[in-house]
Amino acid sequence: MAGLDPRVGCSTITLRGLPLDRALRHISEAGFGEVDLGALPGVCDHVPVPLPEDHVEPLAETVRASGLRVRTVNADIGPPAELAAEPAPIEERLRPLVRLALLVGAPALTLPCGAHGTHTPAHEEGPAIQAVAQALSFAARTVTAEGPALYVEAPHLFRLCHDLPRARQLAEALGSAPVGLVLDTSHVVAAGGDCVEAARAFGERLTHVHLRDAVPGDIHRSIGRGDVDFAALIHHLEAAGYDGHYSLELETHDVPDDRRPAEAARAGAAISGLLRAAPRPTTR
Repeated sequence: MAGLDPRVGCSTITLRGLPLDRALRHISEAGFGEVDLGALPGVCDHVPVPLPEDHVEPLAETVRASGLRVRTVNADIGPPAELAAEPAPIEERLRPLVRLALLVGAPALTLPCGAHGTHTPAHEEGPAIQAVAQALSFAARTVTAEGPALYVEAPHLFRLCHDLPRARQLAEALGSAPVGLVLDTSHVVAAGGDCVEAARAFGERLTHVHLRDAVPGDIHRSIGRGDVDFAALIHHLEAAGYDGHYSLELETHDVPDDRRPAEAARAGAAISGLLRAAPRPTTR
């Protein structure tokens, strides 16, 4: 039986109810070789934010001891639009996260596309998206100066850029800023969008993919229990030459906690099978 594709990882958000060391152990035992680290206050506190400087090395040692690679540190450092007005806190909150990323070999940090719970009135959206882009551009300069890349997850159903049109606006506002886009399948579909359309819209700016199933209005479905067409998305991405990674972020409500490691292994095998069956371009 074929193992999991090395480009398929598992976010620690999948096992957010466990301490980090146990979550990493279960992910490794499920056959995964890499993780995204959750640093989202109120969602996943495996990496606390703000991250005290004296916590960085112990956290890094826990991760290194697991033997797992880290693809990205997925963090929420506060409302980007508010931080844009005063950039100093961005650097202060990013500094220990960047140090952690360097210590564990993570090539990137991921930030959100607005504050949680903000759906801004239409007439205010343009300035709000510009403010988020400004904060992300400043964050990118801070992060990339140390080596890692910066990504932003958009769209996100519960944040400012909650659908594909607003994610496109954010990409346009970012201009040439070195900020990659993370496509989360559940947020695209829950907002009524199509994942292949999103991938086409993001183009070469697409740097990472989060995998979870969804139906309109509900992002909390396990792989295969919603409306996401994973086969179509993976076929499109692989045929287009996408060489980034895929991370299972199974923050689901249809599986009991004690079944999450097995569910992650099942989902990882399913996605790995789709990757093996997908075409690859003959030239880049």
